[in-house]
Amino acid sequence: MNRISFDAHFKLPVPKHVALIGNAMPRRCGMATFTHHCRDALMEQFPDIRIDHYAMDDGRGEIVYDDDIRLIDDQDARAYARAAQQIEESGAEAIWLQHEFGIFGGSAGDLILHLLARTRLPLVTTFHTILEKPNSDERRVMDRLLARSRDIIVMSEFGREILERVYDVENSRISVIPHGVPDRAYVEPDMMKPHFGWEGRKIILTFGLLAPDKGIENMIEAMPAIVQACPDAFYVIVGATHPNLIREQGEKLRNDLVALTQRLGVADHVQWIGSYQAQEELLDRLQAADVYVTPYVNPAQVTSGTLSYAVSMGKAVVSTPYVHAAEILDEDHGILVPFRDSAAMAHAIIRLLSDDTVRRAYGERAYARGREMLWRELARRAGLLLVHAQSAEPAKLPLRRREVILEPNLSAVLRMSDGTGILQHGILSVPDRRHGYCIDDNARALLLMTQVPSMDEEVRDQWISTYAAFVQHAWNPDKGRFRNFMSYDRGWCEDEGSEDSSGRAMWALGVTARDAPLPKHREWAMHLFNHALTPMRTIFSPRAQAFVMLGASAVLQIEPGHVEARQVLEEFGSNLVALVAEARRPDWAWFEAVLAYDNGRLPEALLRAGALLGNQQFIECGLTTLQWIWQQQTAPDGHFRAVGSESFGQPYAPPLPFDQQPLEAQAMIDAAEAAFAVDATRYWLDCAHTAYRWYLGDNDLSLPLATRSDGGCYDGLTPTGVNRNQGAESLLALQLASCAMNRLSQAGANVAIEAALGDEIVPA
Repeated sequence: MNRISFDAHFKLPVPKHVALIGNAMPRRCGMATFTHHCRDALMEQFPDIRIDHYAMDDGRGEIVYDDDIRLIDDQDARAYARAAQQIEESGAEAIWLQHEFGIFGGSAGDLILHLLARTRLPLVTTFHTILEKPNSDERRVMDRLLARSRDIIVMSEFGREILERVYDVENSRISVIPHGVPDRAYVEPDMMKPHFGWEGRKIILTFGLLAPDKGIENMIEAMPAIVQACPDAFYVIVGATHPNLIREQGEKLRNDLVALTQRLGVADHVQWIGSYQAQEELLDRLQAADVYVTPYVNPAQVTSGTLSYAVSMGKAVVSTPYVHAAEILDEDHGILVPFRDSAAMAHAIIRLLSDDTVRRAYGERAYARGREMLWRELARRAGLLLVHAQSAEPAKLPLRRREVILEPNLSAVLRMSDGTGILQHGILSVPDRRHGYCIDDNARALLLMTQVPSMDEEVRDQWISTYAAFVQHAWNPDKGRFRNFMSYDRGWCEDEGSEDSSGRAMWALGVTARDAPLPKHREWAMHLFNHALTPMRTIFSPRAQAFVMLGASAVLQIEPGHVEARQVLEEFGSNLVALVAEARRPDWAWFEAVLAYDNGRLPEALLRAGALLGNQQFIECGLTTLQWIWQQQTAPDGHFRAVGSESFGQPYAPPLPFDQQPLEAQAMIDAAEAAFAVDATRYWLDCAHTAYRWYLGDNDLSLPLATRSDGGCYDGLTPTGVNRNQGAESLLALQLASCAMNRLSQAGANVAIEAALGDEIVPA
């Protein structure tokens, strides 16, 4: 095996401020110990570094941590969000994550993804377990972590090989840094035995948290033969039972193993030390051992801190050939025996206990290898990676040569519709009649029927009439507003809906007046638009004003002399521009101090109005705010990340990633189309395609929301996966987005733009 030589005289660049995420002492687990030693070694190697230690905690309050440990409740998604905000606000320049399945909450520990999704800091990840055959959730988490990580650390060459073969990770991104070990002088075991009352004994030792995969029963079954050959043999098992096992079954495993020693007649040759051992005491016990044994039964175990410690103390080791043992004990640095083979284990241990020269030679070779694994060397190499992560340019995504655009498919939309209109919500893919109907969704459905490029005209006539009838019935002339919610029995739930819902109805009317194929529908839409426009001019909500502007823009395209439509565009457009000036900060170019839903509609309204009115101020403000909101919705690796609903209402706060709703991607696509109309550059085409790919699975969870076979769309991305309900808003968002993308691909077919883009647009 190739070994790396280290230059002790190399002058190190210095990492300045790192957020370290793992577990923390005094929690009794290997990850807590490892993370603690990583922190201490970094601080010793780089005295000027600042390390913020974030530790997972079970939230029970049973462990008292040092004051400088920042705790994350491992089952609370909000705690991960708060930690991400702390990291962002702290001034940290990089994150070093210790990843192990089982310490983070969520499905396969996916809650850690929510923290990482909320920060753009470069990430270095140490993978303590690398699964060769992950299940679907484990694969999803691994893929997202690997994609998010700037640099990757594994502790064995086999770990590197799995990452390359199974996860398709480039070799250049992977560093093999062995598990760290303490620096102690070699001591003969007989010098340490009196401290523990082991004089005159040949000590065989195993330590670590007791669990079924440790294979202790196989070593116990080897003891009768060992004791017969070496009557002074004494097997010491150091370690508490794993906390998770204690919660599930108490001390059943330990009791069963004790009973096994009694049945085999070796109970007097076995000692159980079930208390947690501080490191110095543990190392003392290791140095008192003649032979160290790891009888583990999991062949895929790529890391064993206990084995690393034993090697560093110069122990003669007998082990089963799991991955880490096969690597660290190669070249005759230890003895490997088959899994679950008590006879082979007994034979190897008897040989070592019977021949001091052989045993000492194995110990000396092991001690020499341990010098390569000292904590200071781990810290030096990890520190270099953290410096690299801080200074490296963000990874650039390869140009995507094929952009898939779905053809509009109305199957799911019509499944949600009846003679009254489209129902609001679904239970999975089945309409949920309990919540009835709303003007928002029926206005969107009306819009869609005017935008689908090809469909049976009788079917189009039927559904335009159905959704139009709902919009007409929703109009309340006494209030000058549209009603919004209707129960399934066709009773209205209020006299007037929200300003936003009324604004969306006006938008649908304007577009229907412009785009409906049949004159009868265009005439009806223009009639109701004109009737409702004057009272709708008193609305105040910025989004409602933007929706009305979108409808007025459509009307002005077919009737350039429409005075009131022009006035609405000028008045509401000026209002939006003024809002940007009022809310602006150096890092905040938006209409409000908070982010909310349907964000792309605000700049879209300014862009469409500016183009029609020839108002350059509207256009410039629209482009500036659209570019800003696009940047807020771009993940570090370049995919679209919709503003999460948990961000809503947080003044001047960076957006949080969950829950993400299909409406946001559609709004950004429509806004990019409006931007392309006034600024025909590749940038806006790329933005639209990136937002559209969100539906197809290029998102934070790598999960598609579109169900291509029937035109369905799930209701959003949550921290734990997709919301598998399919409500009207989501179904309509996908179909309207597909319509917009088909229009935009045609608009981008200009020869010069197509040549610059070089993309192949592929209908699907």
